[in-house]
Amino acid sequence: MARSNNKQKNVCFEEALGKLEVIVKQLEAGELPLEEALDKFGEGIANAKLCFEQLNAAETQIDKILQQEQGRLVEQPLIVEGN
Repeated sequence: MARSNNKQKNVCFEEALGKLEVIVKQLEAGELPLEEALDKFGEGIANAKLCFEQLNAAETQIDKILQQEQGRLVEQPLIVEGN
């Protein structure tokens, strides 16, 4: 499992999101055997976690850029479209 976690860390956001979308469609179809569905579910959770971590890192980077641009500490919430 540790090997797959290291492998996951090298996946870009768009790739992880794409994989997650495919997994969701497969699970929603309801045609996978239970064992495979459980494996896909675990893989989907890992991809969702990776996306969340990368979004949080992007938010932190945006905050730093805003702080540098304004020359002072400014807290602004990140508003994500589509929620």
